[in-house]
Formats: sequence, structure tokens, C-alpha cells
Amino acid sequence: MIINAEELDAARAYKLLIATVVPRPIAWISTLSTDGTANIAPFSFFTPVGRKPPMVSISMQPRADGVTLKDTFVNIRDTGEFIVNFVPFSLADNMHKSAIEYASEVDEFESLGIEKAPSVVVKPPRVALAPVAMECKLERIFTVGEDDGNVVWGRVVRFHVRDDLYNHEKGYVDTAALAPVGRLAAEYTLVDNVFTTPVDPELLKAREGSRMHRLDGRPTEWAASNQKNWSPSGSVMEEE
Repeated sequence: MIINAEELDAARAYKLLIATVVPRPIAWISTLSTDGTANIAPFSFFTPVGRKPPMVSISMQPRADGVTLKDTFVNIRDTGEFIVNFVPFSLADNMHKSAIEYASEVDEFESLGIEKAPSVVVKPPRVALAPVAMECKLERIFTVGEDDGNVVWGRVVRFHVRDDLYNHEKGYVDTAALAPVGRLAAEYTLVDNVFTTPVDPELLKAREGSRMHRLDGRPTEWAASNQKNWSPSGSVMEEE
């Protein structure tokens, strides 16, 4: 099937992007409001964009009403600081729940029972159990597209890497031990396998046409995006 992107509305284009550009890393972003209220929320339109200085990019659409700016964006815009926390499997449920649109005065860390850890250079707290976290300062903001989406570029000023993951002598992270949680469409994936090429032809043949193995006990053909309560953000909070 060939789909003309120019004929798609924002919702259909979004569905195609989140279902095909996978798996995506999740930036679990913690910020502080100008009055000191902590906020944390996940974003998967996220990627590195620079090496020296190290920089990351996060795209942020408005809230579900299509107009109101998300607290994360407002806090970054107003304070110029944020943390990118990476999600361990043990906190995947809390990360998912933090996508709910809480009132601006709610501290999601406290509401969800997420342990805070102090940062070094910036004021927002880190997720204490995050295997990797990046302290960031706002570099620039620009608008993309017709739906008032904002792109934030942040300069990483401090990396926090769990001691057992980092080889200081060689300067690399043991990615296989990291086992990151990634984003699919309305679902998640645990990256728990690795390989190098070439791949054994017999293995390729055995896996041809196979579906992903579900860790949640649901039938293989179940898909969150097919549920009635699937939201525009790709979140499914409860089954109906």
C-alpha cells in the first residue's frame, strides 16, 4: 500500500509514525515549575542530535485538548532546565502512569511514589533508580508542523550512569546489561536480546513472519492501539 502523506490528517500521520519508527527510546523527563513543583512525564519523540557539546532533542505536542501546553514544556521553557531519565523495567508501570495529564500543581514523583535523587548542576530531581540520567540545560526551542508541536534541544551538562554499567577506562556503557524499555505504538518493549551480523540463515528462516513475544500474558495478536480506550498519545491506561 502506498499512502500519500499530504492527504493525512495529524492523527493518522501520528499513528503511522509511532507504529513504524520503532523501537523508540523513552525520555522520562523530570522538571521543576517556577514555584518548585516537580513534574515527570515520558516522551518518545526523542533522540541525540549533537556530540560536542552533547545534545538531545525532544518533540512535545500539546495536551489532549490540542491547545494547552504540557507542563514539561512550560517548565523547560520557563526554567531552562530538565533531566532525561532512562526507564528500567522495574519502573515501566510508573513511567506509563506518569503519562496521565495531572494537574499542574501535582508532584508526580510523590503521587506515584517515585524516589527522587538530587542533581549536580540543574535543580530538577533525578529518578533515583534510573540506570542512566542526563542533566540538561535548554539550548533552543522551535516549532514544527501545523499542530503547534514544539521541539526542545537540550545541552547535556552531566551524565549519571550506574556504576556497574560504565567502563571508565574504555568509556563505554554495557548496553546489554542496561536492558532498556522502549516505545512501540501504544505499547512498550523490553530490549533483552542482542545480535551481530551475519545472522544464521536457519535462524532467519525460523523467525520469518513471527510476531513479537508478549511479556504481559495477553494473546499474541492483542494490540493496545486496537482497544476502545486507546488515546491520541498512544497510552492505554485500562482495558475495557
